Amino acid sequence: MPGGRDLRVRSGNRPPPAPAMEPAAGAWAHSRAALRRLDLLLRCSRCTNILREPVCLGRCEHIFCSNIFGLRPVDYAEGETMKSLLLPPENESSATHHCSVVPAAQRRDGPLVLIGSGLSSEQQGMLSELAAILKAKKCAEFDSTVTHVIISGDTVQSTLKCMLGILNGCWILKFEWVKACLQSKQCEQEENYEIPQGPQRSRLNREQLLPKLFDGCYFYFGGIFKHHPKDNLMKLVTAAGGQILRRKPKPDSDVTQTINTVAYHAKPDSDQRFCTQYIVYEDVSSHRPERVRQGKVWMAPSSWFIDCVLSFELLPLD
Repeated sequence: MPGGRDLRVRSGNRPPPAPAMEPAAGAWAHSRAALRRLDLLLRCSRCTNILREPVCLGRCEHIFCSNIFGLRPVDYAEGETMKSLLLPPENESSATHHCSVVPAAQRRDGPLVLIGSGLSSEQQGMLSELAAILKAKKCAEFDSTVTHVIISGDTVQSTLKCMLGILNGCWILKFEWVKACLQSKQCEQEENYEIPQGPQRSRLNREQLLPKLFDGCYFYFGGIFKHHPKDNLMKLVTAAGGQILRRKPKPDSDVTQTINTVAYHAKPDSDQRFCTQYIVYEDVSSHRPERVRQGKVWMAPSSWFIDCVLSFELLPLD
């Protein structure tokens, strides 16, 4: 070049030089991206912080921190001032009660589908008449489209239809609701006729998009079941978000005891929270299997299982 000076402008026929701090190729070329992916995998999908005491909720295999089980924003507050801001005023209802008084019409995302459980032939006829007035569908067998289960009495029944209705978060209503609707020729407010406790808890649980009753739990049914057929019990497990074990779990197995799942609806301060595998037997029969209560594997009578469904709670197991 004239004057012995090199051109400072790069020729268009030569590739640009590689950055000084990053390799152009080879095994380390994608390290930064890989570390970013690893950082995401190590973070809780709910709070986005690095996982502490990671747990799995079962079927979906999503990993969460263990701050999501029974803890509210107020539980994380530091100082009385912040707690007072997060707590509702004393004259206000709880969040659960407040949710229950939202107008029913605002909560429906589809047509009414009715089914009767334990009704007389006369009551079934009145339910059919109401379905015609409300332009609703009436089912003979329970399916996932059912929105209202109508029972004859004032308490929950251990019929398959009623229990499936509870587990699916349906309205479980007294027959007086049908009479009131027939009289007014319109859909009356369901809250006034809803069976309280278990059915109401389940309905609110569904409206708040929380996990189902047996989420994170596994069940093995051993022996013969006559009072409630085994097929029905297995349907209840599936409807409640649980899973069926085809083989009897071994309490002394390291594989069994290291399964990292928790029972979402168990009380946070209970050891039952970490019991996720139940060996269920029918306690109305004369057969009494050897008692098992070791780590994640517990023996449970079928009456306890049914009571859990009716009350929509993981009840204490003595």
